[in-house]
Amino acid sequence: MAESTAPLRALLAGGGTAGHVNPLLATAAALTARPGGAEVTALGTAAGLEDTLVPAAGYPLRHVPRVPLPRRPSLDLLRLPVNLTRAVRAAGDAIRDTRAEVVVGFGGYVATPAYLAARRLGVPVVIHEQNARPGLANRLGARWATAVALTFASTPLRAGRGRTEVTGLPLRTPVAALVADRATLAGAAARRAAAAAELGLDPDRPTLLVTGGSLGAQRLNEAVPAAAAAVLRAGAQVLHLTGRGKDGPVRAALASADPAQYHVREYLPEMELAYACADLVVCRSGAGTVAELAALGLPAVYVPLPVGNGEQRLNAADVVAAGGGVLVADADLDAAWVSGHVPALLADREALARMGAAAAGAGPGDGADRLAAIVAEAAGRPAAPEGEDRG
Repeated sequence: MAESTAPLRALLAGGGTAGHVNPLLATAAALTARPGGAEVTALGTAAGLEDTLVPAAGYPLRHVPRVPLPRRPSLDLLRLPVNLTRAVRAAGDAIRDTRAEVVVGFGGYVATPAYLAARRLGVPVVIHEQNARPGLANRLGARWATAVALTFASTPLRAGRGRTEVTGLPLRTPVAALVADRATLAGAAARRAAAAAELGLDPDRPTLLVTGGSLGAQRLNEAVPAAAAAVLRAGAQVLHLTGRGKDGPVRAALASADPAQYHVREYLPEMELAYACADLVVCRSGAGTVAELAALGLPAVYVPLPVGNGEQRLNAADVVAAGGGVLVADADLDAAWVSGHVPALLADREALARMGAAAAGAGPGDGADRLAAIVAEAAGRPAAPEGEDRG
């Protein structure tokens, strides 16, 4: 075991999508901010977002070959033993070279070889599962994991050798800062005024945020503009993020709407600005979106993506059950539904406040710090180093 005064050495495995990389980077920041610091190395592939985002955040990145886990007979299945052996060897080299005391996995293609290599080398494994329905890699690694951290309490995943804890999602630094600011009425009002000025919104008008993520969501892009007249008549304003390259049809559908009240953008990198202004959000229910909105205490109309294995519906289940949001099937979201429900919600400030409080109570908002403490404990370090607030 390393001396407790030396920086903690951790290998964080995750990549491919922002859903894996953002929690990894948030956890890396929380680890390095702990007393004594940490030497964090990320494990990823050369083809994922991590190849750009991790070095940009200042952390070294080690590559492993991408190893898909086929669900049915295919050429990839035939190649799996050789490809997996190579990836496990590369992950093992990274663990040895960095002298990692603990491996932290966030799921995805990169995680499986990292878990297998750590098991072979006797290095503790900590897993973070962001989705309500766990993926194959994390289901495998959990069998021998020292600890499993969950975003959602209902996720059916447990550590085979240790503790399981609901930590919430490690939030991106700008979102975590907004969570802290919104803890007081004065802080929330100041952030709202500043963000509204940046975005050209009226800070005193109820604001509906519509977002389908960076790729957009066609159903949202069709249904909400078609109900624009009803929403604007209720005295609200709209900030609609259409997704890159998808603003044209939305703008065309809003030809008669006042652009000073219905604001259209393709994409907003600084989502914390939109969150700071929002009173109600209409969105998909990816794990990151649900966790961020819950941490911020923002009520939402969740419209799960109607493809895949249904995980988006499950992601929103805990928040909706707590009263912090409304779940609407993709096929049911149309102009009539929006007109019949959204203006009434925006007009009822007390109902929005109750929903926001319920959302905030549905899960922790300090996921990065909670996960960092679990990682430190798995590495044999005190969960709360000397001088750190234990409250």
